[in-house]
Amino acid sequence: MAGLTRTLLASLALSFYPGLVSALTSTLQQVTNFGSNPTNVGMYVYKPTTVTASPAVIVAIHECTATGPDYFEGSPYASLADTYGFIVIYPSSPNSGTCWDVSSPASLTHNGGGDSNGIANMIPYAISTYNADPSAIFVTGSSSGAMMTNVLAATYPELWRAGTVYSGVAAGCFVSNFGGVDAWNSTCAEGLTDDTQQQWASVVHAMYPGYTGTYPPMQEYHGTADTTLYPPNLNEEVKEWSGVFGYNAAAPTEVLDNTPLSGYTKSIYGPALQGILAQGVGHTVPIQGDEDLKWFGIIPGGAAPPPPTSPPTGTTTIGTTTAPTAPPTTSSAPPTSTSGTVAEYGQCGGIGWTGGTVCISPFTCQVSNAYYSQCLPA
Repeated sequence: MAGLTRTLLASLALSFYPGLVSALTSTLQQVTNFGSNPTNVGMYVYKPTTVTASPAVIVAIHECTATGPDYFEGSPYASLADTYGFIVIYPSSPNSGTCWDVSSPASLTHNGGGDSNGIANMIPYAISTYNADPSAIFVTGSSSGAMMTNVLAATYPELWRAGTVYSGVAAGCFVSNFGGVDAWNSTCAEGLTDDTQQQWASVVHAMYPGYTGTYPPMQEYHGTADTTLYPPNLNEEVKEWSGVFGYNAAAPTEVLDNTPLSGYTKSIYGPALQGILAQGVGHTVPIQGDEDLKWFGIIPGGAAPPPPTSPPTGTTTIGTTTAPTAPPTTSSAPPTSTSGTVAEYGQCGGIGWTGGTVCISPFTCQVSNAYYSQCLPA
């Protein structure tokens, strides 16, 4: 990724919350040997002097040119952790320029061996080491970290109770057609990608073939004056998660003006998805720490999402597998149906699939890749 582009992506100022670090009750600690870490992602942890008996964990992911310690200093989460007794993990990118790899098949695949794999393996460590609540693990990030937040929600949905995204792009939007690690995608960055919500849902499901569990509720922020990751990316993020959750991206159930701040418009698409457009705000939207905690359910006042049906345990080991050689693609050719009945957006085929293969009318089983087929409108 070009140096100029990295500089633009790093435009999130680390001065939104001056003086926070000096007032903290504890210090940031680096953790090594936390588990499988194929790309050597750094792990930094802030554990307040006083934590709850089974604390929540927020994974807070930095932007380009920054590091985990930079995001610790420039974001409000450590200070909020002191107040509410949760733990914060700050991953640190191993890549030149410190953007996150959200473009290679390895990082865009569950257990594919990319940056996303290293971050995911921090969670079992936190659960076992800090007695963290496995049903209260959250993820957030800014710019490149926002992109990674969407990717993590798609590749490791079972880990997260909810996520917030500040000025990112849809998971898979930055995919490299050449399999490049940490590659730039101008089409996506400039807001020229325009897929249907069904296409986006297929991209998400292809990142974790065979997964049939729930996906974390997502809250997506973007500014109208963003000239680094253009504003249409918010619409693609909304379409992506609307496709996953079965919402209508074109018809929010509620629109709230001047929420949570003057000039911000919050569109609610269902209990698990909100899109927030910040009028006149560039790259990136400033972190709204209290709003994040409301969305996560750590403090009252927001739509606290339900816990996952099968949270990870402290003994979970997330391994690595060989990543595919090409990014997920879609095809209209359905596999042969044999038995079972599957609802819209449900899995209906793929290598290793043993469930139903016949879609409820009028939906048809359409191939996303060799491992995942989905019931979609014909």
